Amino acid sequence: MVDSIDSQLSKENDRVSTCIVTVYTRHGCHLCHVAIELLESMALQLDFVIEKIYIDGDENLEKLYGEQVPVIHIDGQHHDFWRVDPERFTSSLEKHRQHQ
Repeated sequence: MVDSIDSQLSKENDRVSTCIVTVYTRHGCHLCHVAIELLESMALQLDFVIEKIYIDGDENLEKLYGEQVPVIHIDGQHHDFWRVDPERFTSSLEKHRQHQ
C-alpha cells in the first residue's frame, strides 16, 4: 500500500513540475518558427510542454499581441516576446517552479 501512495505522490509532483509554455504565434512568422524550434529542443531536458496558439483571425489576440509575436507565457504568465534567450528562459522557468 505504501508503494501506491508513493507512486501517487510522484505522479502529482511530476504534474506540478511540468509547465505549459504557450507560444502565441502567426502563420508564416519566421521569428515564431525559430522560437518554437528552440523551445522544442529544450522541452524534454527542462520538462515542459509547448502549446501553440495562432492569433491569426482572432481580433482580441491580434489587438493584444499584434506584431509582438512570438509571445511566450509560462503557465499563463507572460515571459517574453520576439526572441527566446535560452538562459533567460531557463532561469524564468526555474523561478516559476520555485513559486508553485
